[in-house]
Amino acid sequence: MSIPMLILVTGLSFLFLCLVFWPLEAAFPAKPGQRFFRPAWGTDLCFFLGQYLLWSGAVLWLLSHFGIWLDTVIPAGFRAPVAAQPWWAQACETIVLSDVCIYWGHRLQHRAGFLWRFHSIHHSAEHLDWLAAHREHPIDTIYTMGLINLPPFLLGFPLSTLAGLIAFRGIWAIYIHSNVRLPLGPLRMLIGAPELHHWHHDRDRRAGNYANISPLMDLLFGTYRCPDHEPAAFGIDEPIARSYLGQMLHPFRRKQDGDSSESRV
Repeated sequence: MSIPMLILVTGLSFLFLCLVFWPLEAAFPAKPGQRFFRPAWGTDLCFFLGQYLLWSGAVLWLLSHFGIWLDTVIPAGFRAPVAAQPWWAQACETIVLSDVCIYWGHRLQHRAGFLWRFHSIHHSAEHLDWLAAHREHPIDTIYTMGLINLPPFLLGFPLSTLAGLIAFRGIWAIYIHSNVRLPLGPLRMLIGAPELHHWHHDRDRRAGNYANISPLMDLLFGTYRCPDHEPAAFGIDEPIARSYLGQMLHPFRRKQDGDSSESRV
């Protein structure tokens, strides 16, 4: 993709997300009174631009080459029956398998010091909205996207199924970070929502709610948490730079207190 086209796509994506989530956050705010241009908005805008203009292409390139390598390892006779299933069956299987991987991988990010160095960038956001969802270190993105796509790659799901689900998960990730509270009632046991994920961003590093689309894994393993109110504060209990460049360099600085790995996950 040419640079002018990439800039155009980035601008259109920003406009689309504004048009979708700004009215939603205004109509159903989780934290009423939070301004559109809230503190650290500029930092999160840099993360957004970095993702769209720089890092997304690199992540997709790595994933595609990973998929090509797996094509040579996994027998075609095993992959063919998987690809022959109806699209809806492929989608359901991909979501379930990916959610299992992302639950344990995400839980490990909060327990293992090395992984937390990169993941803490995402949790450093002290205000949640659709733009804050993009605050993510590219190495953290590679890790997460690898976990999400590992089962489909291994089982041989076709690229068309993966592309659609990657797009769906991307929008879903933005939604659960948005400043929105739309209580789902009993359905919250089956479907993730901002009211769950906001508690994951509580300042307590072990706040729970590690699952992605469905909270079933959290329910099964005792990490489900959903009080009827918003957390008092978001962020992390460790010093971190406020600027985009400072946060990009943060994981590579000297080891900090409380950054040791823990065996129990």
